[in-house]
Amino acid sequence: PPPPPSPPPSIPSPHPSPPPPSSPSPSIPSPPGYGGGSLEDQARDLTNLLWSRRRPVEEEQIRARARELELRLRGDGVSEGGAQHSGLGSGEEEEQWLRRRVLQELRRSLPHWRPLSYNAQLSLVYLAARLDAGYAAVSRVLHEIKQRVPEFQPHTLLDFGSGTGTVTWAARWAWGPSLREFLCVDPSLDMQQLAGRLLDPGGSEGETKHSRGVYFRNVLPVSPKVGFDLAVSAYSLSELPSAADRRHFIQALWRKTQHYLVLIENGTRDGHQILMEARHTVLTADEGSPAFVFAPCPHEMPCPKLGGKTPQPCNFSQAYHPLPLPWNPEVKQELFSYVVLARGKVARGDGGGAEGRWPRVVRPVIPRPRHVHTRLCCPDGNLRSLVVTPRHCGRELYRCARKSSWGDRLPVSPGEEPWGERPTPPPMTDSAPPSPTETEGGTSTP
Repeated sequence: PPPPPSPPPSIPSPHPSPPPPSSPSPSIPSPPGYGGGSLEDQARDLTNLLWSRRRPVEEEQIRARARELELRLRGDGVSEGGAQHSGLGSGEEEEQWLRRRVLQELRRSLPHWRPLSYNAQLSLVYLAARLDAGYAAVSRVLHEIKQRVPEFQPHTLLDFGSGTGTVTWAARWAWGPSLREFLCVDPSLDMQQLAGRLLDPGGSEGETKHSRGVYFRNVLPVSPKVGFDLAVSAYSLSELPSAADRRHFIQALWRKTQHYLVLIENGTRDGHQILMEARHTVLTADEGSPAFVFAPCPHEMPCPKLGGKTPQPCNFSQAYHPLPLPWNPEVKQELFSYVVLARGKVARGDGGGAEGRWPRVVRPVIPRPRHVHTRLCCPDGNLRSLVVTPRHCGRELYRCARKSSWGDRLPVSPGEEPWGERPTPPPMTDSAPPSPTETEGGTSTP
């Protein structure tokens, strides 16, 4: 891809993402197979569906809910003559009435989850709806690895749930010719063909500059000897049908990871919870090689955002230039959650540097005259609201805090934490901002 363009001055982008890969022409015919209507309507419907997608309900949860409903109905509906009012007698007929009522309540109260089958038509809709946003989030995360560990030069990459190939494009932008092999795993053959067409629009028989070293498969490699320097799963774990399946694939991905495992999901409660499950699975894995959290957490303790009365997702925002389709604004925002897990032990600076494990800014910074309000996730596993002033914290830290953005790390070395909170900061909530569909076309960054 060409060098990243500068974002408009009206919307600051602290981490501008590079431009997306080859953009489809605005004159693409509308695929008639999803949702009906124009391509714009179908892309909007698919975006809303993926954003509001909940985790599949586990069988244990369904059984527990069914038992609760049965006890309530036995105490209310049956004692009030519910079975008799339905024209039934007692005994076996009453049990049938209870079974029907429980099933009706379960269908009404539990979220309905079904897998998405990406055929050629739905794959094209996904390209128009999510290619640019996914590319922006992946580029942001890979850029952090490259910036913090410049000596890391991966040669092989595994993309689980590759979709339209955004991880391949983002990794090429980050490391260029260092990467020699890309293994893209996706169960949809139509999605694989679409990703191949993006890499080679001309349809040449041999390899091109962008398709060289890229291989597509339907399943993960079985051989335990096959390993990759970098493994990525972007917006794929939420498409698995159960927690057991997620654990199985996370364990398989971790076994094939030699250095870094990158996991990205929507910045919703369910997306963040899926990542925390995966994080726990890797950190508690009984393997010879230890693991630690490279980003965004500066610790391996439970996420402090899940410990309150109302659990909130740990998410971040990325501004990006969308595909030049007629309905897209000039700049959009992608709200996402992520976790980067690394092999080895935590060294000074997360990778041998001298800066130690710095706290991370988890809410937008609030600048005020002569002081800055920040919300930090700290290495001790706690959330803190820090007011940075030049008098109490020093001018260097004050300048860094004033120029920091949501998702940055604040350079506070261990043993030098200025946790004094004067003046008293205003109340700062950890609730998530509106979804990207609610902030599109706006003129302010969350």
